[in-house]
Amino acid sequence: MPYEFPVDHHALIEERSGQFLSFGLTPQDLEHARTAIDSMWADAPGGWVHEWSRLAAKHSAQGDHALASMVYGIAKFPVLANESRRRALHHQVDEYVKAAGGFGVEFERRVLTLPYRNTAIELPVHLFSADRRYNEAPVLLLSGGVDGWKMDMHPLAVAFAQNAGVTVLAFDQPGTGESPVPLDEFGDQVIDGLIAAARPLGNGKVGHLGVSFGGNFAVRSGLTGAVDAVINIGAPVTAAFEVANLERLLYGMADIVGNAVGFDRPPTQEELIAATLGFDRRDLLLSQSSTPMLVINGADDVHVPLDDTLIFQGRSNTDVHVIPDAGHCAVTKLPELTPMMVDWLRRRLAA
Repeated sequence: MPYEFPVDHHALIEERSGQFLSFGLTPQDLEHARTAIDSMWADAPGGWVHEWSRLAAKHSAQGDHALASMVYGIAKFPVLANESRRRALHHQVDEYVKAAGGFGVEFERRVLTLPYRNTAIELPVHLFSADRRYNEAPVLLLSGGVDGWKMDMHPLAVAFAQNAGVTVLAFDQPGTGESPVPLDEFGDQVIDGLIAAARPLGNGKVGHLGVSFGGNFAVRSGLTGAVDAVINIGAPVTAAFEVANLERLLYGMADIVGNAVGFDRPPTQEELIAATLGFDRRDLLLSQSSTPMLVINGADDVHVPLDDTLIFQGRSNTDVHVIPDAGHCAVTKLPELTPMMVDWLRRRLAA
């Protein structure tokens, strides 16, 4: 079962304010949160979930289901550690589906049956398409990381579906959101199953866009040659899993990861290192993959060492961009970076 953990909610709001505003949060709602929230976990007035959910319900009552969904997404942030956050996720899904008519693209919610550890799992996914002619376009797998899930990636999903000539298949990576399995050594099987499902869904070509920890899975997809193009935004790859980096994780990130990998209590540092060691992809970097890869991160990332971006410099068929004056995943700059990413992917999947 997930667990609650100590976290300074004021510091968390400040650290994530740029991300929340880039998702579409209004400055007025952000200011309300700063003044109204006095507890991260209490399910009562002043509690994180209570105050964000109250704002979301207000937007829903006003008919703005897209904004309501986004605010419910903040309410469930950063982990589903209690019933109130699981309830917020349920409301987020409901509001998101209600808002789908205004997405500007065709939208479909499906549940895929995927092989996993000699059995099968059911994974809800979201499809975005310009015209729903799935078999005529490549498919782009899209996921966020341990605390930014498929619905939180909405602006990217719509932008690529509208402009990149792809069908976007958005999913929650293992250990997050609606995924039924933890973030463990078997997580790669889920990605392999998604790739296998994506090829016959589209025209046979598959890309993979991963943000933050989702980029770790995208990097594996590219380095193993499992997909035809990869965009990695802010992925932890090698240095992020070293002791020195795990020791300096801020804003509750160690416990966010601890929840994702399946602990029911705060792990020791040794336990967290052991649980994440399998996501160190340095062995895959020893070989040269022919899969085109675009690598992006902010120069001022507080979670992922810059080395995990720079390690891709000089590799064949790889473009690396370190964005100045930007933090983790360059989230505050993604709106201006998206046209470049869309153009890059369109050209690679059309080649």
